Amino acid sequence: MDDRFLVKNGDRQDRECYRAIVLVERQEKVVSATYTTDFNVWIQKTAQLLRERCWNEIDVEHLIEEVESLGKSEQRGIASQLTRLLLHLLKWQYQPQRRSDSWLDSITDARTQIELAIADSPSLKNYPAEQLAGCYQRARRQAVKQTAMTISTFPETCEYAIELVLSDDWLPEEGDLNFEAN
Repeated sequence: MDDRFLVKNGDRQDRECYRAIVLVERQEKVVSATYTTDFNVWIQKTAQLLRERCWNEIDVEHLIEEVESLGKSEQRGIASQLTRLLLHLLKWQYQPQRRSDSWLDSITDARTQIELAIADSPSLKNYPAEQLAGCYQRARRQAVKQTAMTISTFPETCEYAIELVLSDDWLPEEGDLNFEAN
């Protein structure tokens, strides 16, 4: 038999507890339903509940999910910018005749976005180095599509040191094969 049935049919204090439980469950369902139907309203309601320290009304399960996804989002952002940066460095090196200000702008912006993300979350300082190999492979595949060159044109592994990749004053030059950081 359901414990709620026993509480519902119990004394006055038990009935009050039951009502409180039911009220909290209804509020949780409303807040949780808002999460799936209007995310922005859910964010505003959750922020309000946090400010008011209404801990029992917070949709904890979804809040945890969102907090965890914030970190993943920062990591995806860095990886995306690093891939874009590597793509343009490859194009810069292997298509010198097509170099343009827009490539330079893209290289500069990607470096800036990575720098800003790391400034906001210093614990991600080593993340670009950890992701270099995978991002390079994605950049290499994109370079093939964008340049119409064969995959064998580009080295199988990244020959650029991460310090150089992220350095504001470095660009690879055509035929330059030494990309180790000093």
